[in-house]
Amino acid sequence: MKLKITLVAVALFAITFTFGQEISDTSFGKGLINFTAKDSSFSIKFAPRFQMRYISSWDHDGDQYGSPEHNFIIRRARLKFDGFAYSPKLKYKIELGLSNRDLSGGNQFTRNTPRYILDAVLMWHFAKNWELWAGQTKLPGNVERVISSGDLQLVDRSLLNSRFTLDRDIGLQLRHKFYLGSDFLVREKLALSQGEGRNVTEGNEGGLQYTARLELLPFGAFQSKGDYKGSDLKREEKPKLSLTFTYNFNENAVRERGFAGNYMFNNDGNSLYETDQTTIFADAMFKYNGFSFMGEYAKRTADQEVATNTDGTLATDEDGNPTGDIVLTGNALNLQAGYLFKNNIEIAARYTGLDYEAVTNALPVKQYTLGLNKFIHGHKLKVQSDISYTSVDGNDDNIRFRLGFDFHF
Repeated sequence: MKLKITLVAVALFAITFTFGQEISDTSFGKGLINFTAKDSSFSIKFAPRFQMRYISSWDHDGDQYGSPEHNFIIRRARLKFDGFAYSPKLKYKIELGLSNRDLSGGNQFTRNTPRYILDAVLMWHFAKNWELWAGQTKLPGNVERVISSGDLQLVDRSLLNSRFTLDRDIGLQLRHKFYLGSDFLVREKLALSQGEGRNVTEGNEGGLQYTARLELLPFGAFQSKGDYKGSDLKREEKPKLSLTFTYNFNENAVRERGFAGNYMFNNDGNSLYETDQTTIFADAMFKYNGFSFMGEYAKRTADQEVATNTDGTLATDEDGNPTGDIVLTGNALNLQAGYLFKNNIEIAARYTGLDYEAVTNALPVKQYTLGLNKFIHGHKLKVQSDISYTSVDGNDDNIRFRLGFDFHF
């Protein structure tokens, strides 16, 4: 019922603006509605989008692969609003998720409700080269995470991202940029956030989260913010390089992956276990004449990986193995490259390796992916496919094929 009300409200909102205001600059890929009020007191762009996916997976069974499993899903379905209010220096972004994957993850700390809100953030350009952000949005984490899910080079993000990313949180961000000489661009991004992820209503349960990101672009800015997009659709005429470093400290974190994962409880089942978690990233993005490369390294550590009893002792089973909740610590490497031909067909490849700390009991994973893309209208309308071979602890494990399209107004 709530979803129906939301959709009806959005439809009425769109219709009202469509017939009640003068619309300009409307073309596919620039938003379904895109206009500025006559007195220039605000602007709005409304851009719905969705992604459909077909997935076929074969698990290894003995000496052969078993029967494939098939799945059709709407991977993402989202409504995005952005523009400025009062002054062009005060921008905003609101993004709502409607697919099952977007809404899932509710628990007692989100009042067991669907998680509709992805982004709800104000961005104030208060001085030259300075911005202050307030609200819920992505933290300045690894490069693959800050690339929009609609601008990815392969069908979806890597295993590194799913296990180690920072994702979204609620708080403040301070952003600044400057040039060293005529071309060397430097960006600094700082964030202070709640530390438990998006849509949390019953917090702050642990401590706060602190994030710092430094971006170095020695050859200047990419065209159309290309360092935040997969593939070299602009076919950079000169080499462009981005080197970035991120440090994240989640004080007294209460979830297995800081912002995400299960909440960690002590042995009484009521009080939450807290431990400091640190995550670091080192990323690179390079583009030139249709060729693109992206590299990421991630590492997460914790002061005490295993949740203890309320008295501080370690709970174990009869064999001496810890039984408490465990922080997912370890490191990962992700390497990805692609080449875009002049007919807008692209081939791409990715390698991802995950190595976890022994205490997690998680086995090392290696995954190899090959992708084939056809861009019809850039990232706004494209067809993507990839095939992945995944090995767990050196054993044959899985082959997966994915095919899908993206449609973005």
